[in-house]
Amino acid sequence: MAVERGDAAFVAFEHVQKSYDGETLVVKDLNLSIGKGEFLTMLGPSGSGKTTCLMMLAGFETATHGEIRLAGRPINNIPPHKRGIGMVFQNYALFPHMTVAENLAFPLQVRNLGKAEIEAKIKRALDMVQMGRFGGRRPAQLSGGQQQRIALARALVFEPELVLMDEPLGALDKQLREHMQFEIKHLHDALGVTVVYVTHDQSEALTMSDRVAVFNDGRIQQLAPPEELYERPANSFVAQFIGENNTLPGTVETIADGACTVRLAGGELIEAVPVNVSAAGERTTVSIRPERVEFKPERLPPGARTVEAEVLEFIYMGDTFRTRMRVAGNDNFVMKCRNSIGQRKLEPGERVAIGWVTPDARALDPH
Repeated sequence: MAVERGDAAFVAFEHVQKSYDGETLVVKDLNLSIGKGEFLTMLGPSGSGKTTCLMMLAGFETATHGEIRLAGRPINNIPPHKRGIGMVFQNYALFPHMTVAENLAFPLQVRNLGKAEIEAKIKRALDMVQMGRFGGRRPAQLSGGQQQRIALARALVFEPELVLMDEPLGALDKQLREHMQFEIKHLHDALGVTVVYVTHDQSEALTMSDRVAVFNDGRIQQLAPPEELYERPANSFVAQFIGENNTLPGTVETIADGACTVRLAGGELIEAVPVNVSAAGERTTVSIRPERVEFKPERLPPGARTVEAEVLEFIYMGDTFRTRMRVAGNDNFVMKCRNSIGQRKLEPGERVAIGWVTPDARALDPH
């Protein structure tokens, strides 16, 4: 989806900080603009500040410092029920004594809509989530996936311009969770609603988002589209948190023309893209994705540097082979190969030369 961004951000955090005890900041000087119609995910480990940011936007927490704006107006002092924001929680938060239709009617009744309009909006919302036949049931009569669909419908029924989702799929099993990811994304595309989504599941963030804000220690470590986060992580934390990643510690030997050479712990010399290094002599961690590692020389460009690897473990995973190796003293270096015609099994104890193209190796901060 094309997202318009600029000075007229739909949601804006301006120098926002949050402390619960007056001393420790759980959110540190957050500046973030979210475009109208954008699907932005706040991703990070527990305690990184992402959920606190969502709760401040919803109005359930108050910023210690700074300002939050919605459609250009400050909302710090506006109570949650007057912000016009839809919310979806992990635990569904449905009223157990009400039917599905009554649950959906509640946010419409508090807005004083007429009976006919309420019935029309309920039908539309239930149809959107393929739950049109379940209006007369109570939440306890529904499966977890069905309850989450109803919670989603309730958040959308009054047609808000902004919907906040806090770990909404965390209670579902893997297969249903993956199915719901696509359903939520399709609804977002169809409705054009702005979504701010919180999760600690990086595959969920990559699948659904226009942009992802990776949080750690109360700060955004990188804000970028999913492909950029994965292909071009800005630091070691992002590289490790997003997807599987190999790390090789070393020291920068030379740096020039957008490339550097790094001397690894075992004495091997490799080339990388300098990201968090600027001079010879600096310590660094070289980041390489497992699927970018090759052991077939014909697949590497002429003159590509290779290093010796000892095979420690070979795991058949169906569509891929996962090989754990010892490389430059690292016993957890992983190579992933597609299960294709002619791809041979590597045996533990076997020694092979592996390599990669320089743009796939990034010299980051020491890990």
